[in-house]
Amino acid sequence: MIVIDMSLAFTDPEGPLRCDLDGTVSGIARLLDSARESGVPIIYTTVAYGERERVSARAMLRKMPASLAIEPGSRWVEIDERIAPREGEPVITKVFPSAFFGTTLASYLTGIGCDSLIVTGASTSGCVRATAVDAVSHGLQVAVPREAVGDRFVDAHEQSLADIDLKYGDVVPLEAVVDWLRGLGGAAGAGPEPAASDWPVGGR
Repeated sequence: MIVIDMSLAFTDPEGPLRCDLDGTVSGIARLLDSARESGVPIIYTTVAYGERERVSARAMLRKMPASLAIEPGSRWVEIDERIAPREGEPVITKVFPSAFFGTTLASYLTGIGCDSLIVTGASTSGCVRATAVDAVSHGLQVAVPREAVGDRFVDAHEQSLADIDLKYGDVVPLEAVVDWLRGLGGAAGAGPEPAASDWPVGGR
């Protein structure tokens, strides 16, 4: 399970990239409980732009100058305490929309034998969609729990979910993913993998 960019830059009302993500936070919190009980690995991402990153991402930052306020070490980089990572749950710092681009995510997932990815976080039309596209491009099955992703704009959110569900993964109700996680019986990574037919699909 990956929690994308649920840092204070996005969730705090004063954050430079603020969205209305209270419902998304609640959905992710529910999934985190189930994932932890089932032993499913959890990964977080955050964004930060230091001097080097401002150079490499200058084309994108030209379109999103508010991101310049997200400096390494600032409070805006911190994950929202309501869904904060626990010990052993890595936080990957990224610069571009996809959690895969320019990071160690792909090699980390390979190292833990991952073949499926539950994608949560923000924003649906940006980093969530980009990560879903790259995940399926790496051969991973993708599930996006509808209630665990959020965006600034309803239209962009809905269109991106429709696009992901059509081409890149399965957009499903949060409850379907919770049920799937419970079905692992706390043995994720320690026993037979669930059958492909058990992966939560459909339900849009």
